[in-house]
Amino acid sequence: MGIRISPSILNCDFSQLTAELDKISNADWAHVDVMDNHFVPNLTMGAPIVEAISRVSPIPIDTHLMIEDPDRWAPTFVEAGAQSVTFHAEATQAPLRLARELRAMGARAGLAVKPATAIEPYLEILDEFDMILIMTVEPGFGGQSFIKSMMPKVERTCEAVRKSGLDVWIQVDGGVSRSTIEHAAKAGADTFVAGSAVYRSPDTHAEIDALRSLASAHVH
Repeated sequence: MGIRISPSILNCDFSQLTAELDKISNADWAHVDVMDNHFVPNLTMGAPIVEAISRVSPIPIDTHLMIEDPDRWAPTFVEAGAQSVTFHAEATQAPLRLARELRAMGARAGLAVKPATAIEPYLEILDEFDMILIMTVEPGFGGQSFIKSMMPKVERTCEAVRKSGLDVWIQVDGGVSRSTIEHAAKAGADTFVAGSAVYRSPDTHAEIDALRSLASAHVH
């Protein structure tokens, strides 16, 4: 199983977008947080910005939709160039139908759950998703502290994936840094969103390599 590092560009300098994306060119994905000020109390960017990012990004784009009505809006982010689109279980009306629509468009389909949301109802339909995102902070703002009590949820998801024999990635997002990534990797996560830990580092490439190395030491 490989380890994937996906820096969140929420922490980057958007006036220097091409240069800021080049800073993470040794990562596996660029994580793009889309917030609508309804599902979460923050407003970031929409499909036109994602399209601009996709034109200059040296790595694939993993879009995390923290928005209401993803059933309607998620496909537009595939059209904008996102190779992976993750929507929230709490916001969708028809998660299975939406995942199938995204996959039919050629994108990876991810399902995200907030800290208080149980993962169990979705483990029955694991084969409909390419990735499960276990939030390790409340979604909406960068720079929050990692919620270690989410690790049993990661473990249960990892066990379900292992038993299914499916190739479903397990992503964690929120407070991921050198001091927390090992906890998540030990629990079974293989895909890590790190925002401030990467972009506040004086050497982003070295920070990405360090995070990957720390997580790789605990590959299941």
